[in-house]
Amino acid sequence: MKRTIGILVISMLLVFLAGCGGGKKEDAAPPAAQLQTITLGLMPDVDSIPFIIAEEKGYFKEEGLTVTLKHFKSAMERDSALQSGNLDGAVSDMLAEAFAKAGGFDTVITSLTTGSYKLVVNKDMAAASLQDLKGKDVAISKNTIIDYVTDRVITEGGLTAADINKVVIPQIPARLEMLQNGKITAATLPEPLATVAVNSGAKVIKASEQLGLNPGVLLFTTKAVQQKEQEIQAMYRAYSKAVDYLAREPMENYIDLLITKGGFPQAVKGVLTLPQYKKAAAPAQKDIDDVIAWMQARQLIQQKYQYSDLVDTRFVR
Repeated sequence: MKRTIGILVISMLLVFLAGCGGGKKEDAAPPAAQLQTITLGLMPDVDSIPFIIAEEKGYFKEEGLTVTLKHFKSAMERDSALQSGNLDGAVSDMLAEAFAKAGGFDTVITSLTTGSYKLVVNKDMAAASLQDLKGKDVAISKNTIIDYVTDRVITEGGLTAADINKVVIPQIPARLEMLQNGKITAATLPEPLATVAVNSGAKVIKASEQLGLNPGVLLFTTKAVQQKEQEIQAMYRAYSKAVDYLAREPMENYIDLLITKGGFPQAVKGVLTLPQYKKAAAPAQKDIDDVIAWMQARQLIQQKYQYSDLVDTRFVR
């Protein structure tokens, strides 16, 4: 009997020790690798809003990710920071990617963003259609996404680029001011500045989304794509949460945030209309081809880049 009890005690002891040993193995397992920080460049436009929301609402943190958002007032400053290695990625456009590739800078488009560009006329202009702009001054920034959208809008209206007088005003605030002062008839402006123009009496002739134009994209350096793949995947999960937030929340709940942190003008409060944000997706082949064809026709680039030269779809399949 004593021998039986002894065997039972030893058996229980062995089971106990085995359990302890299993616990020690779990404790000794290496922790999951900590995600690296991503640095993103933003512009004061509606494309950047989901990233601002993701930071403010803690969606990046929920994914175990630290994202540093850097705000730029001009595309030139943004592109300089990206090319000098101070950014991993940036809110940008298809033309900027083609220019970067032609200049030898190794970046790729990872997804579309959601933006809006509008051709607007000043408050004193009685224009009701694109045909009314024939022979009129239209302010643009040359060889940019603004120029591209303007040409596409004009063409859809039955005109050609030669039918209007393009006035080159690179700085968007200056373009807006001249429109408001009646010094130019029309201008192509991104949101939210198009809203500011409309709030001061300007009229929208056509918006990019009415034509199905969506040239805004998110770019990353190839180095970031290769070395921070998990981080970029986490960023896109947070982006999706921000898109869901924007779909359900009234704008008054976050408009002050856009003004204080996004660089939006105070004048947009109460009047800004946002596009319908979508989950991140890859650009369409046709959209890339159209941009490249437009740039080649103007001899802005020599090479006819293929879709795979400019786009990496691994994050939005």
